[in-house]
Amino acid sequence: MRVVEVLGASTGGIGRHVADLAPRLVALGHEVTVLCPPATAAAHDLAGLDGGPPRRLARLRGVDLVHAHGYKAGAAALPWTRLRGIPLVVTWHNAVLAGGAAGRVGRALQALVARGADLTLGASSDLVAVARAAGARHAALGPVAAPRLAAPAVPRDRYRDDLGLGPDDVLVATVGRLAPQKNLGLVLDVAARLADRPDVTFVVAGGGPLHDVLADRVAREGTRVRLLGADDVAASLLAAADLMLLTSTWEARALVAQEALLAGLPLVSTRVGGIEELVGTAAVLVPSDDADAAADAVRSLVDDPARRSALAAAGAVQAAGWPDEDQVARDLAATYADLVAARAAGHSTRSRPGT
Repeated sequence: MRVVEVLGASTGGIGRHVADLAPRLVALGHEVTVLCPPATAAAHDLAGLDGGPPRRLARLRGVDLVHAHGYKAGAAALPWTRLRGIPLVVTWHNAVLAGGAAGRVGRALQALVARGADLTLGASSDLVAVARAAGARHAALGPVAAPRLAAPAVPRDRYRDDLGLGPDDVLVATVGRLAPQKNLGLVLDVAARLADRPDVTFVVAGGGPLHDVLADRVAREGTRVRLLGADDVAASLLAAADLMLLTSTWEARALVAQEALLAGLPLVSTRVGGIEELVGTAAVLVPSDDADAAADAVRSLVDDPARRSALAAAGAVQAAGWPDEDQVARDLAATYADLVAARAAGHSTRSRPGT
């Protein structure tokens, strides 16, 4: 098949997903074109896969199926696929979190895409439910697998030495874009509540628009929080850390949560979106608006190395049940084939993935 993968601006998980998916589809024998903005192509090394703006769809010929990632990319692809009679798959990776006029526009766009796509895949079950409520013809769960972790570039002891940590100190890591959805003020709230624990250090790895706001607050409060910026050695940080803290107000199938469990890190996370279905009982989950509960969870694990080890072991078992990138690519290729065959036969079909 000739498949076109379409995505919009992405410096994070969506771009990483497509960058890992496309070569696997090629390895399965398909011709893949990726259309995205130049900045997205550069961020994820997609230039070799024909990165370009979605409007280039109109110049393509011989396309068997289009897979758009995000409802905005789906809206860009929908008119052309309807005009050409080409099956359209749209994966929803994010929820509409905005209120007011922006939220109403987002939900209207979701409904338009849900009703127009041949198949809507949700990265988490709550997104599947929203798609069905919005009128999706067919909707199913479409897991997004975390890329395999690279080997640490910096050994654990050296990384911790560079942060000024002793062997008995506990390093709590948070990784994510410094943006409102990540709720990083909660990390600072937790750090403030553990001000009596000089053996606990918090690091936040990531770049984004809230850097200066967070840095100013850290300086004012004098908490043991280090903002590392866009850390290029994420695997080294995961190897050096003792605990992962995820504070988002919403996540689908958070790549960082997957990476934590795959790296053997105990995880404290907010109970939001698809997190609970992802991690099961292999993490400590707290409300997203309860700093006391989050701080208590972190303090409890800091004081209980045996429980941290037990959580890490449970995480490894949980992670073993997740599909990896190769399985995700094989399942999608099978779904693509079903949709193309159904379109050729003149009728619709349900997808293989999901529930």
